[in-house]
Amino acid sequence: MIEYRVQGLSCGNCARTLEEEIRRLDHGKSATLSFASGKLKLDERVQLDRVRQILKSDRAYLVEAAADAAQSVSGMAGENSHAHSHGHSDEHGHNPSHGHGHSREHEASDANEHNRAEAHEHDHSHAHGNKRMIVQLAVSAAIYVAALVMDGRVPFFVAVSFYLIAAALSGYATFIKGARNLLRLKFNIDTLMTVALVGAVSIGEWKEATLVAILFGVNELLEGLGMEKARRSMERLLSVAPKQATKLEDGAETIVPIAALQAGDTVVVKPGEKIPSDGAVVFGRSSVNEAAITGESLPLEKAEGDHVFGGSINNEGVIRVRIGKAYKDSSLARILHLVEEAQETKTPTELFIDRFAKYYTPLIMIVAALVVLVPPLLLDGDWTKWLYQGLAVLIVGCPCALILSSPIAILSGIARSARNGILVKGGVHLEQLGKLDTLAFDKTGTLTKGEPHVERMTAYDQERFLSVAGAIEKSSSHPLAKAIMKEVERAGAAIPEAADARAVPGRGAVAECEGETYWLGNENIVEHFDIPAPVREEIDSYKQDGLTIVLVADRASVLGLFGIADEIREESASVLSALRRQGIRRAVMLTGDHAKTAEKVAKAVGVDEAYGNLLPEEKVAKVKRLSEEGIVGMIGDGINDAPALASASLGIAMGKGTDSAIETADVVLMQDHLGKLPEAIRTAKRVNRTIRFNIAVSLGLKLAALLLTLPGWLTLWFAILSDMGATVFVTLVSLTILIERKR
Repeated sequence: MIEYRVQGLSCGNCARTLEEEIRRLDHGKSATLSFASGKLKLDERVQLDRVRQILKSDRAYLVEAAADAAQSVSGMAGENSHAHSHGHSDEHGHNPSHGHGHSREHEASDANEHNRAEAHEHDHSHAHGNKRMIVQLAVSAAIYVAALVMDGRVPFFVAVSFYLIAAALSGYATFIKGARNLLRLKFNIDTLMTVALVGAVSIGEWKEATLVAILFGVNELLEGLGMEKARRSMERLLSVAPKQATKLEDGAETIVPIAALQAGDTVVVKPGEKIPSDGAVVFGRSSVNEAAITGESLPLEKAEGDHVFGGSINNEGVIRVRIGKAYKDSSLARILHLVEEAQETKTPTELFIDRFAKYYTPLIMIVAALVVLVPPLLLDGDWTKWLYQGLAVLIVGCPCALILSSPIAILSGIARSARNGILVKGGVHLEQLGKLDTLAFDKTGTLTKGEPHVERMTAYDQERFLSVAGAIEKSSSHPLAKAIMKEVERAGAAIPEAADARAVPGRGAVAECEGETYWLGNENIVEHFDIPAPVREEIDSYKQDGLTIVLVADRASVLGLFGIADEIREESASVLSALRRQGIRRAVMLTGDHAKTAEKVAKAVGVDEAYGNLLPEEKVAKVKRLSEEGIVGMIGDGINDAPALASASLGIAMGKGTDSAIETADVVLMQDHLGKLPEAIRTAKRVNRTIRFNIAVSLGLKLAALLLTLPGWLTLWFAILSDMGATVFVTLVSLTILIERKR
């Protein structure tokens, strides 16, 4: 499949119609055209000339192929590095890494040249096209006003000529498209407008026919501008990727495309430049803005050994970074890839609206026909009056507002979430996020930091306890050993050298220190003497508090105890409270840790239920049981959480968690904490509310207008104003999602 950018799409319904026509071409069955992202995906065998003709029927056109957009995110995974150097391919505009053969490359090259020429023909950009459309509408409106002034003061044919010129300027393209559709018995918005214009002219309603043409043109313009605004917001997100890097090799600096960087390369990042890919600082110190990745606005200080994300901005000092991942595997590339993919998905609501619109337009034509025929034939009504009313019904029936009820809101919600470091992998997941009523949390790394620390300590031999513990643990990389060493260093205890240190599996370690043997580990490490009752009571007390026991002993006695716990995140309790306010009625913790530990953490953060000692498959079973009682979101960061994430209605992963959790999840929080989760749910709920409101407004206005046909009060200008008003209104309401208030 080759991806093309398409500009000039007038509306979502038109895009759907164009997609259907392209799919009827040879090899076109798999083609997809997204109104939201303005992208067309085609089988390489489809004839581009035929595609251009189809797009041209709606004044749309191809502007570039994916081969030209080599720096686009969709092309980042596994493309040839030469094709990704500076956002373009080779000098001919084709991508040699596609591997479709020489003839196909030349075809792509020719196609791209044609696209460039076509884009030039269309004033280089959609923005210029919009300006031209605005000028046409302004001139059309001026001629219309002149015709109104002249009407009755000049010969009739002169005024009619002005009306025709004004209508042609603003409605010629719509009329031609509608006429073609009518001949093919294809009913869409353009068909409705064409029939309405012809009907109005046939009964001598020149003023209203021209006004309908002008207002419909304004409606299409505003509809396009609204979607362009949402697209631009998304494109700003996708533009944060750096294009090149300063590579340091053998003391010399060279500028290279970021796609050419490999793991292990060293790059120089100067103040104001973007870090090209994930890695670690190996020289220098600076503050780094990670907002593009995590959504956190405050810069973080980085020094030698600190991890940095690709796409982060270096604020002041010059730093050298050793690349840990090729750019295509970096956090930023993954984010942009997921965000771009998210634009292509459709929610159940959108799919329903698409299906509804397909049958809605023919239904409106039937209703209009009944309005025209029933009163004159059965109720002795005036033919001219009811033909006029039927034409008004056709205009009211345009499904523009209904079709726009969802996509702009979804696109705005995904863009806003991404700006805050929340990756939603599609509109369907955004919709689901706003429906959650139950959240299941993993403990370690989610509600807690995943970093053990000494919470309690009891020393029976003050002189030797910390010194011996430090001697045994200083060379260990075990998380519990690191927690003990922090406590030893904090106390400033002297650390002697340990000899003959050896691990005792499942128990701890034994070592010689200053000529004496010492044991360190859990209570089972001590077998050579009975633990005294007071010490046993202290151990039991530690266990009751959900602490992990590490004791230090010599041949005859216990020197002291460490009570170690996983530190609870400071924000966990406040996040749970905020989630309650967002409508989460049930919070559950699922962990493989001890039940006592789970209970302790649950009580501290405000979780309703806690289940400990769970294996991965037992977490899955719990999630499935919870799903029987509500819509469940599972939050985790470890490889053992991936099955539960997949089983939940919605999987939410911590962005700094394991790759498997992130790949499995539907939503990714790019921070290492839950602080942004309430905002993510708030945005999703707002999107859902906006879509429901938009649908109600668009259908409500149409129903109100249609009711005016009963007494015969509906006019053409009011019909088009109600349709245009609904379209503009739902567009503006959807775009307000992008506005963020400072909290």
